[in-house]
Amino acid sequence: MNASWHEMVKMTRHGFNRRRFLHTVSAAGLAAGTLSFRDLVSLQAEELRKKHKAVIVLWMAGAPSQMETFDPKPKHENGGDTKAIKTNVPGIQIAEGWEQTAKVMQHCNIIRSMSHKEGNHRRATYQLHTGYLPAGSVKHPSLGSNITSEIADKKLEIPSIVTIGRGADGNGAGFLGVNYEPLLITKPGDIPENSAPRVTDSRYAKRLNLLGKLQEDFSDRGGKTVVQNQNAIYGKASRMVQSPNLQAFNTESEPESLKTRYGNTQFGKGCLLARRLVEHGVSYVEVVSNGWDTHDNVFDRVSTLASQVDPAMATLISDLNDRGMLDDTLVVWMGEFGRTPKVNGRGGRDHYPRAFNAMLAGGGTKGGQVIGSTTPDGTAIKDRPVTVTDLFQSICHSIKVDPEVTHMSPLGRPMKIVDGGEVIQELFS
Repeated sequence: MNASWHEMVKMTRHGFNRRRFLHTVSAAGLAAGTLSFRDLVSLQAEELRKKHKAVIVLWMAGAPSQMETFDPKPKHENGGDTKAIKTNVPGIQIAEGWEQTAKVMQHCNIIRSMSHKEGNHRRATYQLHTGYLPAGSVKHPSLGSNITSEIADKKLEIPSIVTIGRGADGNGAGFLGVNYEPLLITKPGDIPENSAPRVTDSRYAKRLNLLGKLQEDFSDRGGKTVVQNQNAIYGKASRMVQSPNLQAFNTESEPESLKTRYGNTQFGKGCLLARRLVEHGVSYVEVVSNGWDTHDNVFDRVSTLASQVDPAMATLISDLNDRGMLDDTLVVWMGEFGRTPKVNGRGGRDHYPRAFNAMLAGGGTKGGQVIGSTTPDGTAIKDRPVTVTDLFQSICHSIKVDPEVTHMSPLGRPMKIVDGGEVIQELFS
């Protein structure tokens, strides 16, 4: 028993390994009859919470063109007017307009061979958030809600999952319930609206107590579930507005030079806020950039969007790295699908889920590489196709969440966090 305990201490000092952890605890605890399998899972989750892994998703709502982002085709007519630029990693080129991202490419992994079959915005957005296709019988939890349910600090007084900006269908808790519903922030940089009590603490407490009494009668008459959900929301809101950690949402104290690097845009402010939230213990943040549905004037419109996203994303990556947070924080840039390789008659690109790109940085990934490729004309994947579930498996692998964890849907159907797919091993080798 003592040897096993010393082994556990060694694991805490030198890094957590799920297989070794379960093996050691099972030898020390299960053999003694003191731990159940449920205890093992709880201990594993608690160890992950202590390490504070986090994910920041940069969501390009509307579907970004791969050719105007990270898979340019300047030597083919389908590439249009977009030129390619060098990055700080020899041999890797990306589209012009992403000059700041090019300077942090040593941290980035471009996946140029993403593919699925959904060309509808709503369905594809839902799939890229949940890993499942929409079904009328069930509302699936987003990957963010699933991850939060596994690794979030239960004592954190601010929400463990936050969405900054609107535009992501399917980014909700689904059947996991209100405890894992993201807090929506529409004005990044300021304290959330209506979050400051307008009465004294004692009067505020009395009002909460009165609310509880008023709900008792409704609960007794069949509204128990509704009351429980409302109480959970009110409880979370109450703890947040009374917590000093609420200041995590206020970016005023950040140096002006850093704010300038992120950019004086909603997206830039959102990325700065995302870093602050992760710093304060938040597990999952999504920052939304809208306007990527470029059916017309794709070159000018992407140029404008890139001028906002490029400096913010690059600064986020370098800022996390400078603070020693990048290894434990995975940054994911993506949208719901790509755009047609051939430019249409309006100078735009239409929906194209067959071949598109995504990018990951940090979170223990290797960095400085391109995974997969498309044909010279961009119409098909040339090698190493990557599915949505492959991507989700890799996100879970990065932050040490078991994708096989299963929740029961309201219909009694067991559903894994990720159903299928394989870890993209190149990310971590």
